[in-house]
Formats: sequence, structure tokens, C-alpha cells
Amino acid sequence: MKGISLYQLNNQIKSHLSNAFSDEIWVVAEISELRQTQTGHCYLELIEKDENTDQITAKARATIWAYTFRMLNPYFKTSTGQTLTSGIKVLIKVSIEFQEIYGYSLNIKDIDPTYTLGDMARRKKEVIDRLKQEGVFDMNRDLLFPEIPKTIALISSPTAAGYEDFVDQLENNAQGYKFHHKLFPAIMQGNQAEASIIATLEKIYAYEDIFDVVVIIRGGGSTSDLNCFDNYDLAQNIAQFPLPVISGIGHERDESIVDMVANVKVKTPTAAAEFLIDCFDECESYHEGLQENFVAGIQDILMESSDRLQQLSQKFTPLVHQILASKNNQLNMLRQSIISSGKSLLRNSKHQLQSFSFDLKLGIKHQLDMEQMNLNQFILKQRNVSRRFFNKHRHQLELFEQSAKYADPENILKKGYTLTLSKGKIIKDISQLKEGDIIETKFAKGSTESQVKVIKE
Repeated sequence: MKGISLYQLNNQIKSHLSNAFSDEIWVVAEISELRQTQTGHCYLELIEKDENTDQITAKARATIWAYTFRMLNPYFKTSTGQTLTSGIKVLIKVSIEFQEIYGYSLNIKDIDPTYTLGDMARRKKEVIDRLKQEGVFDMNRDLLFPEIPKTIALISSPTAAGYEDFVDQLENNAQGYKFHHKLFPAIMQGNQAEASIIATLEKIYAYEDIFDVVVIIRGGGSTSDLNCFDNYDLAQNIAQFPLPVISGIGHERDESIVDMVANVKVKTPTAAAEFLIDCFDECESYHEGLQENFVAGIQDILMESSDRLQQLSQKFTPLVHQILASKNNQLNMLRQSIISSGKSLLRNSKHQLQSFSFDLKLGIKHQLDMEQMNLNQFILKQRNVSRRFFNKHRHQLELFEQSAKYADPENILKKGYTLTLSKGKIIKDISQLKEGDIIETKFAKGSTESQVKVIKE
């Protein structure tokens, strides 16, 4: 039995394909590989994946000749904001070609950028919906942001301009705030960016207790450079990270999924540094307000106590006069009563008056002396009560003034006391220090830094 040659077979296949696909057709595929030659030609590998298993179900080679690529590439980039690259889906107009030597391939003639934009938006929405269904979308945003974010874990490329801008803005702030930041290098764009950033987050997680916040920054770039920040795995790791994350990945127009799940999102690395500085400004303003309110409160208490003492003093004097007047009236009434009784007795019985006149005079004098003595004792008692009252309130007022002076931190330092701090925190117990630590000692005027050599319990 005699067979046909391979060339004849391929030639027949070519003929059948030419007859079956005489016209150009639109095809949907994902770019798996893309390579541009020095001559300007672009060679691609196109694939299709199963949506459920992500397994490749179809594959084909494709070519964009140089004269076509020179038109399609800038057109696609202008329309979508990114260049043709692997990992994106495209709707392309192709002609079917079959060469006896090279076999089957597609010749790309045109491309529809609106399909790619729609597919990117669809993928982004699917990731967002998945994160929300899993209940992790708002986890990092719900974390309480620290009042003073002093220690910062920084994820960036060490050579990125955005990293230099962030550090310069943070370290040279006009207020002179001191920050402690540690760079955790990572790849910030390209196919390896997601895995690199996730691995860096795992490193930071090992030092979770040391840092207050995590800042992710990068410089500017094209839209395609930001595709990694729409990745599900990366967004899921950031959403569930136990420390608040600040996203400052340097783009003004688009919002990535990482921006959406981060605790705080800013547009640029410089803006991230400004946000951290603003946190210090707000805290400083708050404490200045507390100090002003405290001083004003003490002044109000002193003023109120002084006014009350004055009011009591004004009420006391008329009260004493009123009591004295009442006693005088009682004494006068008693005198009148005695005089009236004496006259009545004289009228009724002169003899009896004569008999008891001496006793009566003695009784009257004794009664008057007793009343006068009672009056003098009452006046003395009222004076003592007044003196004790004024002394008591004067002593309370002096205590208020002394308490206000003692509460002033500057007076405490002026008395010779000092404050010892380590890493910005006040040392209250020797167990907080270890040998080799750098400590700051604050005096009334100025401060010193020293190193702990020996610790004695």
C-alpha cells in the first residue's frame, strides 16, 4: 500500500483550511507568551483556560507582523492604558494560516481594546465579590489605626524613586518628629510582584509586635504595572493582615483592589509620609488641648472657690449684726418688763417694795450681769466660729493653688526630678531595660542620651 508524503498531507490541510476559513474571523484568547524581535515582528502564544479548573484547553501560535504591530500596539496602549503583555485576554481579528514546514498559526490583523477593558473590569469585580463573600474585604479597614504610628514596616523596591521620596518626607518633616522605619524589599511590578509582596508580608508578620503599621509604596508606572495590585491572593493577604496597612502605590486615576482593602489609601508615597506626619500633628494638638483644659479647669476652681468665700463672708457679717440686734432687743424688752414689774409692785405695795427693794436691786443687777455675760460669750463664740470658717476656706484655697503647682510637669522637672525614656516610652520599672539599651533622660532644660551598662535590681 503506497501512502502520500508529509508535504502532500500538509498541503492538503492548507488547502482545506484556506477554503474553510477564507475570511478573517474574530477570536477570544489569553496571551500566554509575547516576544518582540529586533525587526519589529511580534510572536505570541495564545491559550484558553477552563474557567473552573484553570486548565489549558486550547493553544495556538500567532504573529503580528511589524507593519501591523507598529499600529496596533500604540492603539491598544492608548485605549486601555497598558501594553500588550502576557496574562491578559484579547479579542483579535485573525486570518488562518498553515505552512507546510511551520504548521498552523494565526496572523493577527486587528484588536478590539474594549473587550480587554471589559475583561479586566470583570476580573476585578469577581475578586472584589469573592473577598466580600469570604467576609475578609473590610477586615483590615476595621482595624483601629494607632494614635501615634511610630514604627513602620515599609514594603518597596529599594531602588524606587517613591521609596526615596517617602523616606525624605518622613525624616525631614518640619516638626522634627522621629520615626523608626524598616525596609522589607519586594518586587513591585511584573509577574513576580504578587508572590514577592506576599512573602514580604509573611516576614513582617513574624515581627508583628514590633511594628505599628505597614506601608506599601511604589513609584509611578503604567496601568499594566498595577495589575498585580488587583490580584486576589495579594488582596486577601492584605485584608487579613493583623496590622493596619497604608497603600500608596503611586497612581492618580485608578483604584486598585489593594487600595480598597487597605486600612488607609493615599495616592503617592509622599502622601503616605504626610499622612503619618499628620497623625503626630493631631496627637500633639490633642494633648496641648488637654493641657490647656487642665490649667483652665484649675483656674476656674480657684476662681469659683474665691467667689464662694467672698459670698460667704458677705453673708456672715449681716447675720452677726442681726443676731446682736435681736439679743439687744430681747435685753431691752427684758429691762422694760423689769421696770414695769417694779412700778406695778410699787403701786400695789410700797411696803413690800421697801422690804424687798434691796433684794430686787441685787436681783436686777445679777440678772443684768448674767445677760451681759451671756451676750459677751455669744459674741466671742461667733468670732471664733467666723475665724475658723475663714481659716478653713483659706487653707482649702492654698491647697488648690499648691496642687496646681505640683501638677505642672515643668515644676516637677525644675525640682531636680528627671524622666527616663526608652524608644519614646517612659521607664517605670527596671525590668523594662536591658544592658546595651539607649535611654533618654529629660531634665527641666534639655535632655541627654546614654547607654545602659549595668543593671542592678
